[in-house]
Amino acid sequence: MKIAVIGTGYVGLVSGTCFAEFGHEVTCIDVDRAKIENLKEQRIPIYEPGLDALVAKNHSAGRLLFSTEFTPAVPHADVVFIAVGTPASRRGDGYADLTYVFSVARQIAPILTGYTVVVNKSTVPVGTARQVARIISDVNAEADFDMASNPEFLREGAAISDFLRPDRVVIGVDSSRAEQVLKAIYRPLYLIERPFVITGIETAELIKYAANAFLAAKISFINEIANLCEEVGADVHDVAKGMGLDGRIGRKFLHPGPGYGGSCFPKDTQALLRIFQEHGVASRIIEAVVEVNAAQKARMVRKIRAALGGNEADKTVAVLGLTFKPETDDMREAPSLTILPALVEHGARIRAHDPQANPVEVAASLPGVDLCASPYEACDGADALILMTEWNEYRALDLNRVHALMKNPIFIDLHNVYDPSSLVQLGFDYHGVGRPRQPRKPG
Repeated sequence: MKIAVIGTGYVGLVSGTCFAEFGHEVTCIDVDRAKIENLKEQRIPIYEPGLDALVAKNHSAGRLLFSTEFTPAVPHADVVFIAVGTPASRRGDGYADLTYVFSVARQIAPILTGYTVVVNKSTVPVGTARQVARIISDVNAEADFDMASNPEFLREGAAISDFLRPDRVVIGVDSSRAEQVLKAIYRPLYLIERPFVITGIETAELIKYAANAFLAAKISFINEIANLCEEVGADVHDVAKGMGLDGRIGRKFLHPGPGYGGSCFPKDTQALLRIFQEHGVASRIIEAVVEVNAAQKARMVRKIRAALGGNEADKTVAVLGLTFKPETDDMREAPSLTILPALVEHGARIRAHDPQANPVEVAASLPGVDLCASPYEACDGADALILMTEWNEYRALDLNRVHALMKNPIFIDLHNVYDPSSLVQLGFDYHGVGRPRQPRKPG
């Protein structure tokens, strides 16, 4: 089939590339001319493991094209996927900003020819597909199209496998004709018996928000339990294991830390709250999830400050990891963006390392933070080390070297990557999240 994907951000580029891998003819369209020129030269604007190779393969095969023009791809497309950004906090009210989505609807409406399925791939509030359909019909009353919702469930750092071997594919449609078209696009996933949820459009739109809010709730819940563990002398890892072995609960997302971040959970929980409010329905659980997450980041600042003796002024702090999670260059809503400025404001000198953080973005988002070429350079002369993001390369540090480099061997492990007793034996003053404190080894 012929597919046009509007938007070459994270969702659009990954989706378009994987549709091409399925064998479809895909044109990815974006108004950012520089980005499109880079993609034509196979220079990928985001870090996502495996994406560069897949783009190169399908671009070379002629199945994956890039353009700044809506024509000729849109008029000849069987399906048009809208995958533009929906930034958070329109006018500061927490609602998803649909400006780009509606703009695309107005641009594609006059050039739709023949039967076309228009699909919202962007994460959008319930009712958005109806609004898009109304715009298209208003602009082009003769358009022969069906509207659909096909939310994405891609984890940054694992997006290729998530698309090619998904837990489920959710398709929201009103017509059997649109359903058959989308099933044909996803036919390779039918052949490997991936679960499909075929439902109404509004239901599909809500599934995405509900799923992300529930996962965010698990994170906030285990973080509150971790805080209680610190007060009563319990170990949150054992608590989480005991909980997770219950099949009704599961182990995933029961990992304590500095709070969730990224492009999805913060934005989607806020947008879902706004949807609840719009419809006059209470959502005390989601409200609490958002509040707990903000409080957790503030608690991490207090934890770091306490580890430094109550005052971070004139202290040099090494930070390992700035992105919101490993295997991505995404810093949107990362805990580092809340925690580190609070330390800098009170006089701390921050020396940071991250395998993929963009130096330009770091300079803009984290003024006063010096980016180092290696984790050991960051640790040189440091009064404390904060493990902020659990990149694999930080899981096997030469701890003896780290200890020797640091001025004061204070190790603040915000993801509990290391075994406390092992670090204490090496002479570190170890601080984890939700773990009993162990006295530092003398000497």
